[in-house]
Amino acid sequence: MKQQYEIEVDCANCADKMEQAANKVSGVRKAWVNFIRQTMLVEFEEGEDPRTVMRGVLKACRRVEPGCEIAL
Repeated sequence: MKQQYEIEVDCANCADKMEQAANKVSGVRKAWVNFIRQTMLVEFEEGEDPRTVMRGVLKACRRVEPGCEIAL
């Protein structure tokens, strides 16, 4: 399953780092961050709860950019 989320990220470099961080979170099959559109597309592993996984994604992204926001 794939879902798109609105994000707030300040620069393209940070967006790339957030994408890398999101891809390391358990339950994420693949994540893409589009800096221009300020969106994150996440494909979840089979059987994973998107809300639970996205809490982990947000935590990982905030390690990269403390002020980032993801509209969950």
